[in-house]
Amino acid sequence: MFNFLKSWLKNSLMAILLVTIFLGINTAGWTPASHAALPSGNAITDGRALLRYALPIDNKPVRELQASLEDISNQLRANKRWGAVSKDLSKAAKILDKPSQILASVPEDRQSQAEAWINDLKSGVNDLQELVKTKDKGQILESRSKLLNIVSLLEESMVKGFPYEVPAEYSNLPQLKGRATIEIKTNKGDLSVVVDGYSAPVTAGNFVDLVQRGFYNGLEFTRSEESYVLQTGDPPGKEQGFIDPATGKYRGIPLEVLVEGDKKPTYGITLEDAGRYLDMPVLPFSAFGALAMARPESEVNGGSSQVFFFLFEPELTPAGRNLLDGRYSVFGYLIEGKEILDKLKAGDKIESATVVQGIENLVEPQAA
Repeated sequence: MFNFLKSWLKNSLMAILLVTIFLGINTAGWTPASHAALPSGNAITDGRALLRYALPIDNKPVRELQASLEDISNQLRANKRWGAVSKDLSKAAKILDKPSQILASVPEDRQSQAEAWINDLKSGVNDLQELVKTKDKGQILESRSKLLNIVSLLEESMVKGFPYEVPAEYSNLPQLKGRATIEIKTNKGDLSVVVDGYSAPVTAGNFVDLVQRGFYNGLEFTRSEESYVLQTGDPPGKEQGFIDPATGKYRGIPLEVLVEGDKKPTYGITLEDAGRYLDMPVLPFSAFGALAMARPESEVNGGSSQVFFFLFEPELTPAGRNLLDGRYSVFGYLIEGKEILDKLKAGDKIESATVVQGIENLVEPQAA
């Protein structure tokens, strides 16, 4: 089996963890230059939130609405700052009082549905403002989650087609021109992941194609390391990736990383090797359950079918950056089943993997 993630990488992550926790020193003060000056502030550690922020839209009011609702969780975690929660909700209510600014980014044929969602959000924010008076943290977080699900639908309705052209050299590979939801049944329970073709169309397309082929059905998890990674996708036999029956050849997938502010992904080179040490991927390794393409360390374009879930608790890593970002392609996040993912170990098995939403976004390879 491929030893995709070398031991030095694990040791580097653990070193950051131990130094940050036990010594309390600034990471930028001792890391090599390529990893210095880590961004300050709180990293986004919720996969659903990262998927929302990764959508290719440009509407400031809806982003501010999202940020206000996202922030409620931070305030409740920080000694239950009820005043700050009330301010977040007041800001959200003001934004929703000007629906035309949000609707300006919604195509005409989707406006009626978008208006209904905005009305649902207005009502929900009002209810949440009343609920805050009870200081019931559990109910508040549950109501907030429902509102953010509506925000997700509203933001998704603003997407107007695929935002860029994938390089022609990858036209022989499947591509996902949008998003897809995958249900993974294991011997210990079910997982649900959303893969993001807007940020990683080739990597996500390859995964969705393999799921459609039934490639992962019956495969074992071959590597598990507590608070680190859980890996699968190694087929039976001597092969260590997918052999395309149409060509009889190993299907190699390029390293693919979309950087914040870029219009399209960078291919075939790590961000470190590209000299982009401080640039942040749109899909970072900051959420438990980030799903990424495994590869031989020396072959940036050597990924194929093996993938891994990131299991490091993000609250224990430096905010906003770790040593996997820019080295491996994140292409989705776990959205349901964290407690199941926590239990899975090497030797456990995927019983089935199924595309339950978004298969229409899969673009088949073009013949050479």
